[in-house]
Amino acid sequence: MAIGMLISASARLRLTGRNSMRKRKVGKKFGRTTSQRKALLSGIAGALFLHGRVRTTEVRAKEARRVAERAITTAKNKTLAARRRLAGEFSPRITRTLMGDIAPRFTSRHGGYTRIVKLPRRVGDRAPMAYLELVE
Repeated sequence: MAIGMLISASARLRLTGRNSMRKRKVGKKFGRTTSQRKALLSGIAGALFLHGRVRTTEVRAKEARRVAERAITTAKNKTLAARRRLAGEFSPRITRTLMGDIAPRFTSRHGGYTRIVKLPRRVGDRAPMAYLELVE
């Protein structure tokens, strides 16, 4: 009898590492690679900085909020290193807007720069929708 036959199916999955619990993992994967996920979230955050409000799914809004809040906190620093850090993630236009217009508005605020407003579900697939918008 083969050794594989002696081990139960659940034990085999546990040994191979698949279907393990995502303990203490932060963030959603969206079924995408790391580069695709970073591009998606920085694109949503960039649109938020340019337009002040973005309509997207609730889960994407919650994840993009993390990126946007960190970017605003970095922009409040007003150093060359902070500008370069933002330039690595966003376009020059968005970096200028972030450093010049958005960060000065939040100098007295310690976090909580964005809000999520829930909307009716999307018509095609009933996905929960939301606005991600800047406060003030």
